[in-house]
Amino acid sequence: MAIIKVITPSVTDANITTAKVTDNAITLAKMASGTDGNIISYDASGNPVAIATGNDGQVLTSTGAGSPPAFETIAAGKILQVVNTTSSTQRTTNSTSFADSGLAVSISPSATSSKILIIFSSSGYADTTGQSSIYTLYRDSTNLGNSSNGNIKFTNGGSNLEYGMNFQVYDSPSSSSSISYKVYHRATGGNAISYISRSSIPSYLTAMEIAG
Repeated sequence: MAIIKVITPSVTDANITTAKVTDNAITLAKMASGTDGNIISYDASGNPVAIATGNDGQVLTSTGAGSPPAFETIAAGKILQVVNTTSSTQRTTNSTSFADSGLAVSISPSATSSKILIIFSSSGYADTTGQSSIYTLYRDSTNLGNSSNGNIKFTNGGSNLEYGMNFQVYDSPSSSSSISYKVYHRATGGNAISYISRSSIPSYLTAMEIAG
């Protein structure tokens, strides 16, 4: 009886060529183990390289030609995002308590350390001589201006003129959740009426997230 000897050839790196590997054949399970949070990129020679895991709040940034990207802390003072709304709708109130004007922007800070700069500009008016219009900014339900005099106050001195107005608030919300900033206004009494966007002149409300 003939004896058949089966010889299994050894497999070496030299036996495996790109042409012999089927497209999409390499699964995650077949890849070498790495470090949790690392990202695979390429170095200046075109070879694979692992980008070290960053810290919470850092972002992946380019380090320029010739080197792989890296996780870096955003420099304080940089503007990260801007949201804006504008309206030409005339808004009025004769309330002596702060009333929601309906002019609002919402922003979700990317980090709790971020600051928010809010800029408001509009055309205002108080329609009774000797009475005033007072304007303030709320963060959600919190008045960020003076509890009585808000962020800006205009008094009708008898000239009966519309006035341009603007104010800025630099806020530290310490939150990464969605925040609503709204303009409130009130009259001081005497049947006065407070106006925003008087004569349909546009109002602008802008919120900018600044790295803290």
